[in-house]
Amino acid sequence: MSITVFFIALGLAMDAFAVAVSSGCAARTMRTRYALRMALFFGAFQAGMPLIGWLAGLGLRDYIASVDHWVAFALLTAIGAKMIYEARVLKAAENSSPPRPTRDVWPGADELDVLPPTPPQSFYTLLMLSVATSLDALAVGMSLSLLNIGIILPALIIGCVTFALSLAGVYLGKSIGHLFENKLEIVGGLMLILIGLKILLEGLRG
Repeated sequence: MSITVFFIALGLAMDAFAVAVSSGCAARTMRTRYALRMALFFGAFQAGMPLIGWLAGLGLRDYIASVDHWVAFALLTAIGAKMIYEARVLKAAENSSPPRPTRDVWPGADELDVLPPTPPQSFYTLLMLSVATSLDALAVGMSLSLLNIGIILPALIIGCVTFALSLAGVYLGKSIGHLFENKLEIVGGLMLILIGLKILLEGLRG
């Protein structure tokens, strides 16, 4: 099951990774302190949300024990589909938006008007981004509870994987921009759907 948890962690981390890539793209100057702080926020929330979901699922486990694999499949599939949908909507919005003006269009523009914006670095902004990117982990924690799986090790794995990918994502975004951002969210969504299908098939066989 640890391998399955690792792939769940990879799927969940794609949202945080995409946000980190975006932040790296927007950064005029890259500071290690900012990258570490973002990775710590994302990793901590991705580790904490499954704990909350797991505790919430304890109260339901006895009532739906006979269909727990169906519930886990539905939750993971819903999360994966949501990630794929959001990635496609974001891509469509980017394709339909007009190109950003350059200095050739605005000969007298100030430098601040043509440089990409600096990513938000305040505590409250990072807090909101961390909550937004970790809500899916809440449902995953509930799924693990329904499957009678301990939560401490999965939560640590999810948090560590998210920390590492978020840290790498900031620097990757600085280097190559939005080249793979939406594609990675789609891959993450597909991974969660496939894991949900695997859990369902194992439950039906058992």
